[in-house]
Amino acid sequence: MPVPASTARTARTVRPAALAATALSALLLAVGTALPAQADAAGQGFRPSHPERDFAGSTVVAHEGRGAAGGLQPMVTQTRGLDVSSYQGNVNWSTARANGGAFAYVKATEGTGYTNPYFAQQYNGSYNSGMIRGAYHFALPNASSGATQANYFVSHGGGWSADGKTLPPALDIEYNPYGATCYGLSQSAMVSWIASFSSTVHSLTGRYPTIYTTTDWWTTCTGNNAGFGANNPLWIARYSSSPGTLPNGWSYQTFWQYADSGTFPGDQDYFNGALDRLQALAG
Repeated sequence: MPVPASTARTARTVRPAALAATALSALLLAVGTALPAQADAAGQGFRPSHPERDFAGSTVVAHEGRGAAGGLQPMVTQTRGLDVSSYQGNVNWSTARANGGAFAYVKATEGTGYTNPYFAQQYNGSYNSGMIRGAYHFALPNASSGATQANYFVSHGGGWSADGKTLPPALDIEYNPYGATCYGLSQSAMVSWIASFSSTVHSLTGRYPTIYTTTDWWTTCTGNNAGFGANNPLWIARYSSSPGTLPNGWSYQTFWQYADSGTFPGDQDYFNGALDRLQALAG
C-alpha cells in the first residue's frame, strides 16, 4: 500500500548455489569488527554533502561512458520503466504511465542522514498511476555498517508489502561520488558490507534486495564475487545496446538501466520479461 504522506514527511530529515550459512555468518561477523575511519561513531548519521546529485547511475557515465545506442534484440519481452530521485523533483506520473512506463524505482535514502524530500510524491504517485514501484537506497559503505543503513532504509520508505504492486527493496552500490572508488574498503570488506545489508533487509521485509551495480564496479570492488546471484535480483547499469557481460554469479539481469535520459523522467530501464513476470516479482 502507498506510504502515507504524513509518514513520508516525517521521514525526510543463478543461479549458482547460495552462500553456505557458515560463510554468511563469517561475513557478518567481519562487518562487526571495525568500521572505516569515516564511520559515524557517535551514531548521529553521516550526512553526505550533495545527496541530491547521488542517484542510480549518477557516477556511471564519468567512469564508463556510453556505448552505441539502439539495435536491442532481446531474447524475451522487455517491460519498460524508469528510476527517479530528488533530482527529478515532482514527476508527472500520469504522462509517464501513458507513455508506457510500467514500473518505477524511487530513491528513498542515502547513508543514514538523508531522505529524498520528493519521496512521497514519487513513490505514491507512481503507485497511484498504476505502476509497480519500489524504493532504493544509495549506499555509503564507508559511513556506517550495512545493517545500520539497511535499518535506516527500511524505516524511511524501503519496506515491502505483498500488494502485488511493490518491487523488492533495492541497494544502489556504485562508484563513490565522494572519493575512492571502493569507499576505502577491501574487496572482502565490501562483500561483507553488502551481505550485512542484504540479510538485514531480508530479515526486516522478507525480501532479498535487488542489487544495482555495474560489472566494472562489481569486479573492482568485490573481486567479482559470485555469492549473491542465488538470492538477489540484479539491476545492471550499462548505457549501450545490450547489458553486456554480467557480474559473476548472475546468468541474467532482472532489470537493466540502459540510458540516463529518454522518454521518461530520470533514467530509462527495462525489466527482463513480460508484465506478468514483473507482477510475479512484486507478488
